[in-house]
Amino acid sequence: MTAASTDTPMIRMSAVDKYFGSLHVLREIDLEVPRGQVVVVLGPSGSGKSTLCRAINRLEPINSGRIEIDGVPLPAEGRALAELRADVGMVFQQFNLFAHKTILENVTLGPVKVRKQSKDAARDTALQLLERVGIANQAEKYPAQLSGGQQQRVAIARALAMKPKVMLFDEPTSALDPEMVNEVLDVMTDLAAEGMTMLVVTHEMGFARRAAHRVLFMADGEVVEDAEPDAFFDHPKSDRAKDFLGKILTH
Repeated sequence: MTAASTDTPMIRMSAVDKYFGSLHVLREIDLEVPRGQVVVVLGPSGSGKSTLCRAINRLEPINSGRIEIDGVPLPAEGRALAELRADVGMVFQQFNLFAHKTILENVTLGPVKVRKQSKDAARDTALQLLERVGIANQAEKYPAQLSGGQQQRVAIARALAMKPKVMLFDEPTSALDPEMVNEVLDVMTDLAAEGMTMLVVTHEMGFARRAAHRVLFMADGEVVEDAEPDAFFDHPKSDRAKDFLGKILTH
């Protein structure tokens, strides 16, 4: 498989539709995310944000349309899908760490099993990543011994250990206590500054303004606005976006 040229979008969605029964949750989504771009997806509950995020690596199968990662169409299933998924890091609202494995074991598992790295190489990388997210001193502990913010930083390190081409974040701070939110957003902001391609579903408006190149605003399964952060926050075009921002920014 040849590497795509740098002009190829890292994520491309063409006419993507998704239904849950009769509910049309993604409507004809067309989206391109160039490499190195940080896109934040905002919108009210039920607008399709998380479904969009989860469709990009086929955690949610789509009904029609096409999704490509770095120029390669996303296979429906099987080994090819597993290989492509390894290029797409995912961080969820819940941390999804293995409770019976240490932090270090959680981070090395994927590189050893999927990427076939040696245990020593995987361990070296894991320790570097845990250092990077500020919890190298917790490497031998178990998830239950860590705070929510620390666990989420482990989840980010675990995703990065696979050396992904793109990182998807599905409301990564919404399960955290308020005082832990910034420690996770700081790690994400650093990642963004280093040029990682990121798609982030979040309610954190400060992060969207500070770290995003683009804001997508979704409502009723459609992308209603796609703008630079300052333009979106200061001059939203649609009534839906004005209403949404009015509710959020006045509290």
